[in-house]
Amino acid sequence: MAFLLRVMAKPVFDPLQVPVDRIDNHLAVVPRDRFVAQALEQRFAQPPNWQPEILRERKFMDREPANAAVLMGVVMRDQPTMLLTQRTEHMSTHAGQVAFAGGKCDAHDADAAATALREAYEEVGLEAKYVQVLGELPTYVTGSAFHVTPVVALIDPAMQLRINTNEVAHAFEVPLAYLMNPANHRWHVWEFEGVQRQWLSMPYQDGPDQRFIWGATAGMLRNLYRFLQA
Repeated sequence: MAFLLRVMAKPVFDPLQVPVDRIDNHLAVVPRDRFVAQALEQRFAQPPNWQPEILRERKFMDREPANAAVLMGVVMRDQPTMLLTQRTEHMSTHAGQVAFAGGKCDAHDADAAATALREAYEEVGLEAKYVQVLGELPTYVTGSAFHVTPVVALIDPAMQLRINTNEVAHAFEVPLAYLMNPANHRWHVWEFEGVQRQWLSMPYQDGPDQRFIWGATAGMLRNLYRFLQA
């Protein structure tokens, strides 16, 4: 099951219609030499002194916490990309939204990496033999009480994907350089009943399709930016 930021059932709102509050084009981009496999391996083997920017969203759902994991998979093409999915439009929740492959941890999963790999296989048919896990980013707590472990990995571009069309409409890739450029990071602010919420979006034009990356997915990408920029 794809993992996404859950929005409140009431009121329903369209995140695409919430105005942009600010754009972080004053921040430095991540140097492209940090995207090569050896540099990424070294950074996770010897992490820099850094601080994640977003660790917990404002709570908006009263439920028991649940552990989950997502696969932040970097496809090692000549210009590395990030593997993402888009949910099918007929899904009862999160229809059409962009997400990492991932979901809730099962009792038989050995660890967060096992959860992320299992979910990636179930959703897009990504076999573990094409994946090299590098490490994890700090747990990200969503407003719906999911405690999400982002598992960062390298993916062999020779991968063969098989989409589970019951859940996933598209699997697509976004250049890592685009996602790690804060000029593409947009902040939105929305207020309801006196409570203000803010989130990031990183919209990407994928040929004729706009991929609206936002919420928890964008928040975890922002933390990856901070990790690679440090």
